[in-house]
Amino acid sequence: MTTQTEACTPGPETGCLNGTLAAAGGGVTVTATGPGGTASATTGDDGKWSIGFSEPGDYSVSVDPETLPDGVTLKSEDPSVRPVNLGSSTAVLIGLNGNVDGSAAGDTPGDQAASAGGFDWDRLAQQAASGLRLGLLLALAAVGLSLIYGTTGISNFAHGEMVTLGGLLAYLFANVLGLNIFVAGIIVVVICAAFGYFQDVGIWKPLRKRRLSLTQLMIVTIGMSLALQYTFQFFIGASTVRIVTANPIPVRLGPVSLSVDSLVAMAIAVVVLIGVGLFLLKTRVGRATRAVSDNPALAAASGINVDGVVRLIWTTAAALAGLSGILLGLVLNGVNWMTGMQLLLLLFSAVTLGGLGTAFGALFGALIIGMTVELTNIWLPGDFKYATALVLLILLLLVRPQGLFGRKERVG
Repeated sequence: MTTQTEACTPGPETGCLNGTLAAAGGGVTVTATGPGGTASATTGDDGKWSIGFSEPGDYSVSVDPETLPDGVTLKSEDPSVRPVNLGSSTAVLIGLNGNVDGSAAGDTPGDQAASAGGFDWDRLAQQAASGLRLGLLLALAAVGLSLIYGTTGISNFAHGEMVTLGGLLAYLFANVLGLNIFVAGIIVVVICAAFGYFQDVGIWKPLRKRRLSLTQLMIVTIGMSLALQYTFQFFIGASTVRIVTANPIPVRLGPVSLSVDSLVAMAIAVVVLIGVGLFLLKTRVGRATRAVSDNPALAAASGINVDGVVRLIWTTAAALAGLSGILLGLVLNGVNWMTGMQLLLLLFSAVTLGGLGTAFGALFGALIIGMTVELTNIWLPGDFKYATALVLLILLLLVRPQGLFGRKERVG
């Protein structure tokens, strides 16, 4: 077990656990145990403590009751299990009875735990950079999800599993088989594209011919999502696997610290998203795709091969989701069988926020969601930040139901 005396600062190689035991004051020993081993820290006079780890995962946090001052006891001796994510801080709430002067301790979170680290301008810049990174990588998957909805009307709940598939295949080729990460990435994107192609050939086109309702098709996507999740778990297991085992190389740009992997991933995402935008705006097939998205019946009457366009969209969407999974796996330093499911709410929030069926709306929606999620972490602890994506979505839909770039439609 290691004892940490310096305050933890989140970065590309470090995730932090922190809190405040205001009712106990200084000298209390807090211990955390998880994938990165066991480490401890001692609270300062203000009750604050922090512990850093270089391995992400779930950590069990406990307080040594022997170090608590007289009159202060733990509300529960069960350890608190909290996630560590590289590049961010997670607050830990530890309930105490009493305080150092013998009066009752308050029950508000501020009495027992710090927020996710407090506000300062450097942290604002760091979280904004992390939000831009998350938004760009989410946008790769969100654009494909939006195109599927626009051309078929299907809300694809299995799209998150395409993200997981990309990350796990990258782990297989780059880590297990030892291929160069760029070569492995190209192979994975091709495999994901082929999977999307054969999905349409074997499942979606036959179901469209049978004229199943959109509700029935949505239920099929839910079933496929569950089937893929447990298939991943069967072959990979429940643990988080790393695509590349080497420690990230940090690059400091003023107050912002990002890893080389993050910068490369962001550059790839920007290039690919620009390419998708130019494809939709400048090519004949891209204009046909937008026509099918606007009105499939009119597009078919104009001589456009609607089935061919839809198949292209399924193929492209799966390829983009697979690429997103690779880059997210590299940036987040790991991927597991539930990665896609955990991201699905953010993807749907981005698509709905931007306007259902609009690729450019999905792009801007993903950027907004990414920034909101990461900036919220300045004030809210742990995974509360993900709930803000849903709150933002609800607030926008109350004001603009069609989304930022959607069009008003007459109903009835």
